[in-house]
Amino acid sequence: MKGIFNKLLSNPESGGKPAWQYTLSSNGLYLPAVNRFPSAADGAGFKSLADYVHALGLKFGIHILRGIPREAVDKNLPIAGSPFHAAEAADRSDPCPWNPDNYGVKSGDAGQAYYDSMAKLYAKWELDFVKVDCISQPYKDEEIHMLSRALQNSGRQIVLSLSPGPTPIEKADDARKWAQMFRISGDIWDLWEDGTGANWWAHGVHAQFDLAAAWAKYATPGRWPDLDMLPIGYLGPNTSFGSARQTNLSRDEVRTLFTLWWIARSPLMMGGNLTRTDAFTESLLTNSEVLAVDQQSEGSHQALRTETTAIWLSRPKSGSGYYLAAFNTSNVSQIVTHSWKDLGLEGASFQVRDLWEHKDLGSARRLEVTLKPHSSVLYRLTAPPQDAAQGPGS
Repeated sequence: MKGIFNKLLSNPESGGKPAWQYTLSSNGLYLPAVNRFPSAADGAGFKSLADYVHALGLKFGIHILRGIPREAVDKNLPIAGSPFHAAEAADRSDPCPWNPDNYGVKSGDAGQAYYDSMAKLYAKWELDFVKVDCISQPYKDEEIHMLSRALQNSGRQIVLSLSPGPTPIEKADDARKWAQMFRISGDIWDLWEDGTGANWWAHGVHAQFDLAAAWAKYATPGRWPDLDMLPIGYLGPNTSFGSARQTNLSRDEVRTLFTLWWIARSPLMMGGNLTRTDAFTESLLTNSEVLAVDQQSEGSHQALRTETTAIWLSRPKSGSGYYLAAFNTSNVSQIVTHSWKDLGLEGASFQVRDLWEHKDLGSARRLEVTLKPHSSVLYRLTAPPQDAAQGPGS
């Protein structure tokens, strides 16, 4: 009975015990606990779950913490496929500051061997994506390099995502060389302004404008600055910030968050409960015209910034014209108006299509739109035919 009881208390909660208990392989690698993932009982780990996910036409990934389990180090377990043991790979002086379960991994042959063994296990499970936490703030150059090399040599193409943020912008070139995604922000929650006091670590939408603008030039195919999750819809049944709830962002703020993430070409990570997604949230997530701005554009950049507004531009990969996003970042309504020349655009007028509303607005000689507090618009601009009638902003 004791053995069964211990198994039921394993990974990741310990039934109220002081220390969490985890399921480890004989080579010191974390394994899925069968009390939570029964399909793992066949010894193949997440392979059955990966097969199911892939059969749906989806990709499969996991979220891990950098380092090597303390238990593996305490037992000095052998590292698979190498002459090394866990104690040789561990950097006992470098645990994650906010999670004590792992030690850091030393740069060198033993450390590389440990991450190689991990990557080969993940390839065997047929993972497509690994998000590694406690590695990009502070920025752990050597562990990032070892992890990246391990995944590249695993025999399977696996995306490496670095977390948490903000990744130091002076490390942008290194992050782009060794990873495919890298968090540029701290944890985003359903706030407009950043949290204060004990909630200093919870960041809001407003602060993301400057971060997105600073990192825009580093977004290239296969290398993506990550603005963090989308805290939308129903946040529950459990959260690490407050109690379960419908997002505290207003509808205008949700659309603004989407618009910034989309035109900045951030990876899109849904942070709400998909099984309880409301109709409004679903309509935003499934808007194909808007999704194209994130998935099928290039040259994204902030064209203009004032204390109360932001204008972003990008270009469609196919077809002519531009994508334009206009934001009111202030707490009062305002009319946002600029000539196309002010925004660096050539042309006397453009045909304007509202992508959120799926509406053609006619031809305009300038940008002119009334925006409520914290609201935004997302347009497709194309050159009008010679005889086009003048529309908004004419």
